[in-house]
Amino acid sequence: MRYVSHLNCTTCGTNYPADHLMGLCPVDGRRVQIVLDCERLEKERGRDGWWHPDRNDLWRFGGLLPLDFTDAEDRRHIVTLGEGSTPCVPYAYPLAERLGCSLEVKDEGKPYTGYGANPTLSFKDRGMAMTVSIAKAFGLTRLAIPTQGNAGDSLAEYALAAGIQVAVVMSPDTDLPILGRVAALARLHPEQITLDLVDGTIIECAQRVREHYVPRGYFSVATFQEPGWRAEGKKTLGLEMAEPAGDRLASRRWSVPDVIVYPTGGGTGVVGMAKAFDELESLGLIGPSRPRMVSVQSAATTPLVRAFEAGEPDITPLPPGKTIATGLNVARNVGHGDVLRIIRDSGGCALAVTDEMILETIRTEWRDRRFAWSPEGAATLAALPELADRRMIKPGDRVVLVNTASAEKSMPTIRDALGGGI
Repeated sequence: MRYVSHLNCTTCGTNYPADHLMGLCPVDGRRVQIVLDCERLEKERGRDGWWHPDRNDLWRFGGLLPLDFTDAEDRRHIVTLGEGSTPCVPYAYPLAERLGCSLEVKDEGKPYTGYGANPTLSFKDRGMAMTVSIAKAFGLTRLAIPTQGNAGDSLAEYALAAGIQVAVVMSPDTDLPILGRVAALARLHPEQITLDLVDGTIIECAQRVREHYVPRGYFSVATFQEPGWRAEGKKTLGLEMAEPAGDRLASRRWSVPDVIVYPTGGGTGVVGMAKAFDELESLGLIGPSRPRMVSVQSAATTPLVRAFEAGEPDITPLPPGKTIATGLNVARNVGHGDVLRIIRDSGGCALAVTDEMILETIRTEWRDRRFAWSPEGAATLAALPELADRRMIKPGDRVVLVNTASAEKSMPTIRDALGGGI
């Protein structure tokens, strides 16, 4: 962890030593992030000498990550299954053509030739690869996670690869492919994987982790409860959107999108990408301009949308609703205040779409383009008309939508919208 300078509370500003194993900031109960010494990194590696584009996984960003695969000590702890390095796929869409923008999909749930691939077909593999690797570096052997589904599936996969124990706490209402897979892993590897089913949503599951597993020696890796590990994995989404590609590759020119449309539950990806862009600026690779960050939520559970529209600095929790986009069903999270700040500072917005809009998008896009959207990803495409009405998208803009997982993981919920299956 050569270039990790220290830990920092993003709200009160208190700093902690880099080797301090902790959860939330003890001063104010807010999230903690890893601070990298970008000045030292640039001095020792140059502006982007830490970047290894020949490597097809997220570890291609070397010294700009807490664990650097080029460092022998760090390399001992890295657990990798080929995660990250997914493409931004050009997406032909009539509205985008009318708006005159360039539309891309960051497709996290499908392997593409010549790229990396997330092993559990979800963007959660980015955060869990980093989390399990850093946990190994700290000598941790037992982790626990409350989950809406994909994060638990991912943690179980990486736990097996790392040889550590994990407790996955999820609702019995979790999408059946995910629930069935984690149940099978728990049955096959009872010494490593514990599956605990708790009625409710991720909020009730988080309470179970705090009250039952943490007192028994498990370290919680719930969203933002660990000291920035998951965000460091998720920030690679932003690094990949900005890294030299196409006509920018020969000149090694980094460039951020104009708009990022992100399906937001807890918001780890939003804070991770914002951190990535700040670090790129500190290295002189991009300027101060940032993508307009758009957080899309389910109309059933809208903490960010309500706070954004009311001009509030943080959310006011209400009970969660019911939605087919289970990854968006997060009624409260300790990092939501940071997400709101990032959205506002970027000139972006938060908006909501209904399940009916999500299903219609899945149905239409599969019929017309044979593209299988996850419910959460489909929410971003369903939001485009409203973004156009708000003039959030301008002619010439590069707009990136994030399709967070494979549609296969949401069967049978969306099977009918896909005409019976993929």
